[in-house]
This record gives sequence, C-alpha cells and structure tokens, in this order.
Amino acid sequence: MNQQAKDWSWPFWFLVPLYPYRRRRTLRHEIVKDTIWTFDQVQGILYTIVPLRMTVVRLEAGGLLVYAPIAPTRECIRLVRELEAVHGEVRHILLPTASGLEHKVFVGPFARQFPQAQVWVAPNQWSFPVNLPLPWLGFPRDRTQELPIDSHQAPFGDEFDYAVLDIDLGRGSFGEIALLHVRSHTLLLTDTLLSIPAEAPAILQMDPYPLLFHARESALDPIADTPENRLKGWQRIALFAIFFQPGCLKTVQLGQAMREAIKAPDHSAKAYFGLFPFKWEPDWEASFYALHGNGRPFIAPILQTLILDHDLQGVAAWAEQVASWDFERIIPAHFDAPIETNAYEFAQAFAALQHPPEAAIFGSQSQPLLTADVDFIRKLEETLDRRGITSTPQATSSDK
Repeated sequence: MNQQAKDWSWPFWFLVPLYPYRRRRTLRHEIVKDTIWTFDQVQGILYTIVPLRMTVVRLEAGGLLVYAPIAPTRECIRLVRELEAVHGEVRHILLPTASGLEHKVFVGPFARQFPQAQVWVAPNQWSFPVNLPLPWLGFPRDRTQELPIDSHQAPFGDEFDYAVLDIDLGRGSFGEIALLHVRSHTLLLTDTLLSIPAEAPAILQMDPYPLLFHARESALDPIADTPENRLKGWQRIALFAIFFQPGCLKTVQLGQAMREAIKAPDHSAKAYFGLFPFKWEPDWEASFYALHGNGRPFIAPILQTLILDHDLQGVAAWAEQVASWDFERIIPAHFDAPIETNAYEFAQAFAALQHPPEAAIFGSQSQPLLTADVDFIRKLEETLDRRGITSTPQATSSDK
C-alpha cells in the first residue's frame, strides 16, 4: 500500500459498509478565520454520495472543540494536528446525535487519537439490534459522559449555548444538539436542517466518478468527465439522497436492464457490471430546482415524515429556543455548508412542519417540493407503520 492509500485508509469501514468503503479523502475548509473549520468526507450507497462533515472550533481559552467526528484517517488526523500546533490540543469531542450511526461509529476511534479530550454525547444513546453500553461500542469509559441539559453546566458553556432535542420513538430516540458558537454567530447542526447546493460540493469533485455514473441516460452511455455531466450527476444524486425514489425517476425492467448491461461499454465491478436500471423523465430538472429552492434551508422530508412529527410540541419548543439566538450562518453535517442564514429563516423552516413537505413555502423566493417526489416517503411511512416497524405519532404519544 502506497503512502497516499495509507493516508486515506479507514480500516473499520465494514462496521458501516458504505461507499467509499476503505478509501476516504478528507477536505478541510476554514469557515471563520482562525476560529472554525469544516472537515468533509463522503458517504453513501450505489454512488448516491453526500458530504459527511465534522466541525472544529477554536476555544477562546485555548484548544479545540470537535463537533460530530468523521473517520479518523491519517489524512484527517494530520489536518487536525496542524490546527493543534497553532491553537492547542483537542479538548472536547461532541457526539451531537443519539440515532445517527454514520456519526456514532467514528467517535470511539477518533477519541483514541486524542486521549486528552473529554467526550460528550447527546442524551439517551442507543444501539441496534442490541442496546449496548457506550464502552462496548468503543467509547472511552473514563472520559465519556452525557452532555448536561443546561449549557451553563458544560465546561465550554461560557463560549457556547446549546439546545437538546430528544424525541422518544418507542424503540429508540432521535436526538440532536444545536450548538451555537456565540462569538462567531455560528450555529452547528447535524441532521435537522440542510441546504442543497446548486453544484456538487468540492469533496465530491475530488473523485467525480459517482457524479459521472449518475449523469448517464442509460447503461449504454460511456462515462464522460465534463462539467455538464458533473452538474447533471450531482443534481440527480441530490434527488436520490433526499427522496430515495423521486417522482421523475422510473426503474427499468430487469430484462431490459440485463440486456443493456451486456452491451454496456464498462462491465467492471466499479461500474456495477454494466447495470444501470434508472430512467429519468424529461422534466426531472424541475424536481431538482424545487429541491434546491435557491439554496434555502429546509427539513428533509424523511425526517419530517418519520421522526419529527412524533413530538411536534417538543420540536417547536426546541426550534423556538434556537431561533432566539443571534447567528448568521449554519453549518450542518451534510450537504451544503456554511449556509448563510439567520434565526428568522431557521424559524420559517420549522414553522413549515405544520404543513406537508410539498405544501411548505420557505420565504418569498422559494417554492414547495413537488408532490410526486415525496409520495414514496409517504408510502414508506404507511408501510413501516402497518408492519409495526415504526409507530404512528399518535401511538407513540399514548405510550408515554
């Protein structure tokens, strides 16, 4: 293995076997000069990849706070060490979610690289299929503790404010910690809010193959690296990632998919042996522009439909607390960052929970999602509830 491959290697990829598996690039951006940095990697399935983001904040008292760790590859750790050399060691590592496996799996390995750091976790941590204690999941036993509900009780409470969202789902919980860095007016989030960029994020451009894979119209098209194909591939990936099965996407019948695979110009494993069972409707771009919505922040339909509606009152109280803060940008753990926005637009996004995803308007320059694009998620919720895999909001409330 050459040095470059060693730098990108993540040997525990099999714990959550998602693309890019063993080889993970890391891209660091400075968001606020000498104060806040983002570290992006990619993660996904079937080349439907999106950024997975860690944020590092310099503490006024010296040292660093890490929000939502990513895979601690050699490259990633080297980039963090460069900040430590200037601003002091990592002092706090924060897992801001109770349910996000793609975040939780990295905390233990990341923390072992920084044995001096205290590890803080969102309340009501759980694991599936067996609910194991955190030390059994690799968290350091002697320096991991639950984040206090009152931010003034945290050792970094003089520089940050935070609000804890905790939703009981019956068989687990959904949790998110909104963390405000007061001095820089920056809000850190994990999953609750996101923004879709018009073009592919820089971390996806470092290896454009997934973009080019999805830019094709059929298996018979060659992989061609052009700016137009990178853009088209990104827009389709975004639709896949948010809607799973957008209304503008049709699946090719198995027989036709197999015949086209035989004629495909690339039969390698990288190209999934020529299989490409997707067919996009001519007007698919309208779905993307509705999703992009001029870059406005919004709540993912899957989160709104399956999670947040289980405790609308609790979500409203949490959102009201966050909206009372003074911030001018949001850094979420996925898709675009930073989102240049404010508390008013944050409140607008959560007020939209009172409406179905396709009926929500976020400001005068936005537009709602297309009804056909959210149909699959709505049907998915009905199926999961009917089979008892999830519970309806009413059932969850009556069980408490």
